[in-house]
Parts: sequence; C-alpha cells; structure tokens
Amino acid sequence: MIGAGAMGGTTVEGLVKCGAFALTDITVSDPSTAVVEKFKSLGVNTTTDNATAAREADVVCVCVKPWLVERVLTGIKEALSPTRQLLVVIAAGVSSQNIKTWLGEQCPPLFLVIPNIAIAQLSSMTFIVPVGTTEEQTAVINGIFSKMGHTLLTDEQHLPAGTTLASCGIAYAMRYIRAASEGGVELGFRANDAKEIVMQTMLGAVKLLEASGLHPEAAIDLVTTPGGVTIKGLNEMEHAGFTSSVIRGLKAGLSSSR
Repeated sequence: MIGAGAMGGTTVEGLVKCGAFALTDITVSDPSTAVVEKFKSLGVNTTTDNATAAREADVVCVCVKPWLVERVLTGIKEALSPTRQLLVVIAAGVSSQNIKTWLGEQCPPLFLVIPNIAIAQLSSMTFIVPVGTTEEQTAVINGIFSKMGHTLLTDEQHLPAGTTLASCGIAYAMRYIRAASEGGVELGFRANDAKEIVMQTMLGAVKLLEASGLHPEAAIDLVTTPGGVTIKGLNEMEHAGFTSSVIRGLKAGLSSSR
C-alpha cells in the first residue's frame, strides 16, 4: 500500500482486520514518519520509500490524492513489473488512459478501485474497474476487496457515479444521522442517546431491506397508516425538498468528480 492517508489508512486497517493476509505480507509506504510508526505498531511492514514497497509486492496499491498519482506512479515506474504484478489505483477522477500514459510499457494489469471509509470496519461499498485484465486477475482483486465489504465490478464510465453514491454518500448518510440526532435532542433525548437511537434505526432499516428485498417505498408503506404520524412526518420532509435535495447533492458530487 503506497499512501496511508485517510483512504489508504482505512484500507490498511481493513486488510489487517479481515485476517486474510499475514501481517508480514502487507507493506505500507508513506513519506510521513509519524504515519509509518502508526502502522508499524499494527505489525505490518513499513517504509518511507515507495519504490522499495512496490518492488517486492504482488499487488501494488496506490492510494493518494488525485493530484499526486502521476508523481507517485512515475516515482515507482522502474520498480514495477508488468508481468508479475497487479496495480490498484484508488484515486477519484484519475483515468486509466492517463495512468497507462504515465507508466507506458511498465504498466501492470490495472484496476481502478473506489472504496469508502467503512472499509476499516469491513463494511465498504467498493467499486472495481478492471482495465484490460483477465478473469483470474479480476477474481484476485475482487476477492481481496470483498473481504472488506461489498464489491461491484463496473466500467470506468460509471465510476464517478459510484464515487458520489457510495464514497461521498457515506458522508451524506452521516449528515442525516447528525440532523436526526439533533432533532432527537429537541424532542427531549440526551445527545448520545439520540445518536444511538438514530444509528440503530438506520441499521434496522438496512437489515429489513436486505432481508425482504423490498423497494424502500414498499417498505415505507408497511409503516404508514392513513392519517398517521409517519406519513405526516414524511410529507413535511418532502415539502422541504428531502428527496430533491438528496438527488441534487448526488448530482453535484458527480459533476465535481468529472
């Protein structure tokens, strides 16, 4: 793993927690000594030299800010093996064509991957774009990330939409938790109690939808009675633009990622 910032760091945490790999099989590279020491304490190999980390890896995972991808890739170019390794790039908005241009003939079989920060809790929604890879190579990468949550194999065209829906989307979900928790305080609950109530309610909603396979609106119909409090609350939210604002937020994130 090259880059152990927010997304890279949570991915390393997921790799450690999933238990699918020996800790000695994981190497983390980051220029920050403090970051390196943090991950060294987890028992994984660490270095501040990206080329050293890349040279012996079977899977090279580059997870840095988008504007750093070219610099990092060109810095490890000579350490890459196009016949022995697989390359995973986790960075929103970086195209496979640019990556291939930067690496040329040194580019290993490539995967564009976008997880979200829940990967640290083995609960990510991760999008994987294979770029000119074999089924066996794709199965390897999908197998790794599926141990840390759900995965979806998709094409590059849909990756920006996946980013705003799931990677940005986890922040949108947290914003709802915050808003509902604040509402709970206004209704008379202590702040921590309100947060626990809202989180458990969201978890219950997800479990119900997973178990039943129902469309959310069909499940909503099960708890709305004519003239009841639930439909009144839902309608007030819709009058304030609840659904429209969610869709507009998703589309805003999509336009920004292109």
